[in-house]
Amino acid sequence: MAQSRLESKFLLLWRVAHGPPLEREVRFHTSRKWRADFAHLDSRTLIEIEGGIFLAGGGRHNRGGGYAKDAEKYLEAALAGWRVLRLTAAQLEIGFIERIVGLISPAAAPKAGG
Repeated sequence: MAQSRLESKFLLLWRVAHGPPLEREVRFHTSRKWRADFAHLDSRTLIEIEGGIFLAGGGRHNRGGGYAKDAEKYLEAALAGWRVLRLTAAQLEIGFIERIVGLISPAAAPKAGG
């Protein structure tokens, strides 16, 4: 699948924050075809970039059917032992990304005061 503008921005910020390697389009469920935008396998963390939430008339993620399908997907991921982080365009800022890097890879987190 082609990378979206928001996914490209996320990856740029991830590199700036010295985030650990991520896998793209990871299939995390044994019988469903669900995929996560990004996954850090060692920490079992899925990162989803939620685009189109402010589209006129609603995007897939905020229409009833799409929202319900997303809720099912994220619940199944959590029940399978994955931590799911959902990011909107407004959260694609270096401060948020550095905090996520620190959450999943504490050794890579920036040191306070330094």
